[in-house]
Amino acid sequence: MGFFSSTQRTDTQYPIAVEGEKPQESLPPPQKVASTLITQGVTIKGTVEGEGVVQVEGVVEGEFSMVGAVIVADTGVVRGPITADVVRVAGKVEGNVTAREHMRLEQSGTLIGDVATASLVVEDGGRLNGRSSMLKPGSENPKYEAPAKSAPKEEKN
Repeated sequence: MGFFSSTQRTDTQYPIAVEGEKPQESLPPPQKVASTLITQGVTIKGTVEGEGVVQVEGVVEGEFSMVGAVIVADTGVVRGPITADVVRVAGKVEGNVTAREHMRLEQSGTLIGDVATASLVVEDGGRLNGRSSMLKPGSENPKYEAPAKSAPKEEKN
């Protein structure tokens, strides 16, 4: 039988659920991916923690601690540190960023702070005003720590 055949099959059996019985074929529920949108015109103050994807189009004044991704859209502003698996910045971030897997600073993005990540991409036009350090992929403790400052040397007369 061809795809556009005019003959119809009548032998196809479809599972019919009868009240009180389970359907013959049950599919597992789809995997849920938690995502949050902080829309333009909204300001959030405080710590944002969780799993999934957070897209910032408004303003967040506080800390991000995510398992998943933080996306700062071109209208988004984050004032505080970000820790996540993946961070993408097209807007403005004022704070240190720790991206366990990947950090992307897009051409319209500005980051004023230090970056610690396993993979860093800065597009032409992206502005990074800070230091960067590369993490080993899958490192246990990816928190960025500033290098220790050496004590000033004493002068002898």
